[in-house]
Amino acid sequence: MKIQDILDKLGMIPNEMQKDAVDQILHHREDTIILSPTGSGKTLAYLLPLTQLINQENNDVQVLVIVPGRELALQSNEVLTSMKCGLRGMAVYGGRPAMDEHRVMKNIRPQIIFGTPGRLNDHLSKNNFAADCIKFIIIDEFDKCLEMGFHDEMSCLIEKLPQNARKILLSATPAEELREQNIINAHFKTLDFLQEEEQVPNRVHIYKVKSPQKDKLNTLTELLSSFKGKSTIVFLNFRDSVERTASYLNEEGFTVTYFHGGMEQKQREDSLYKFSNGSANVMVATDLASRGLDIPDIDNIVHYHLPESEDGYIHRVGRTARWNSKGQSFFLINPEEEIPEYVHEEVEEYTIPEEVEEYRIAHGKIEVTPARMATVYIGKGKKDKISKGDIVGFLCKKGGLQGKEIGKIDIQDRYVYVAVPREKQNQVIQQCQGEKLKGIRTVIEKVK
Repeated sequence: MKIQDILDKLGMIPNEMQKDAVDQILHHREDTIILSPTGSGKTLAYLLPLTQLINQENNDVQVLVIVPGRELALQSNEVLTSMKCGLRGMAVYGGRPAMDEHRVMKNIRPQIIFGTPGRLNDHLSKNNFAADCIKFIIIDEFDKCLEMGFHDEMSCLIEKLPQNARKILLSATPAEELREQNIINAHFKTLDFLQEEEQVPNRVHIYKVKSPQKDKLNTLTELLSSFKGKSTIVFLNFRDSVERTASYLNEEGFTVTYFHGGMEQKQREDSLYKFSNGSANVMVATDLASRGLDIPDIDNIVHYHLPESEDGYIHRVGRTARWNSKGQSFFLINPEEEIPEYVHEEVEEYTIPEEVEEYRIAHGKIEVTPARMATVYIGKGKKDKISKGDIVGFLCKKGGLQGKEIGKIDIQDRYVYVAVPREKQNQVIQQCQGEKLKGIRTVIEKVK
């Protein structure tokens, strides 16, 4: 399939970075670094030319994409799936048995594998796939992959891979890490789309919000109330602070999900799913959520805790204003804090509208705009030969919904998650309970 046909199918026009990346990868042989802001579409930039360079008749793994975390592995594989180009991909990562992944791998026979360094080492050491036919090594977020925490795993992994495989590195921050490591040769052709004078896209407006107390929870609730339900990520620096803040906001009535590295894999995936499908409009997270998540339409970023570094700041703010949309970033500042020196953009003072406090006084609580969608669980999945079309038909015929009301559908082996309008969630469950889906009675429940 030609690149233009894929773009037409996706309904998109490539940006300048993607055009140059496609040309470089497709028509030149050098190892390449692509530096481009978060949200500019780097995954598509390297996958588009690979569709022309991979032998679709060959069932061996031909491309290895190394990523720092499972979320980026999953989402990169989803991008490949959305392209519908005929190539087979698979995401591999820790937190589940490698044996189970190997069974899936033998069935799928992926030509592209997206994986974390430790899990890729595991599969290669067990000969679960051969390295001999790998022609391309992609290191996405190489600045993260080459940090000291990954040093030994990356060194071991690169030694297992063909030395003549072409390497393509991608990042949203400058290539300082390449000069401080001895894992890969640092001679690369660089495509630099980072602008020195612009840390973050000028489509992002930066604000500061003053909290009169050191504990900023009360100010946070007022700020979120002023957003009127718009999609927001609240960043904190510690896992226990994330859970404490999420619990507080939940008690205040906000539809909240949270995300940090101490959660079980299934918890993290469910949390991301509810946020991305609109079932929660606030996600409280550590900086783990600042990288590798491709969630569109995030309106606001709130720094409850100040970012610990300039890179952290850039990656946090990169969650909003993706592609050509606009976004807002808010620093919550208590009397002992100041805006970090590395923030070069103009920072405006944000005043929380008076009606927020007036509502609290009149009603004894903060005004909360609930999330637009809610998630329901349906107890049938891929193993039952269920398709998205089956789900839409079931919810329209039995649940009284219109097709345009149904949101994101996620089909797993034994169950389905689907987003429906929040005000119709009870109706859908009542009307569909015990009804047959493809001739089999099924369970349908709320996902809390």
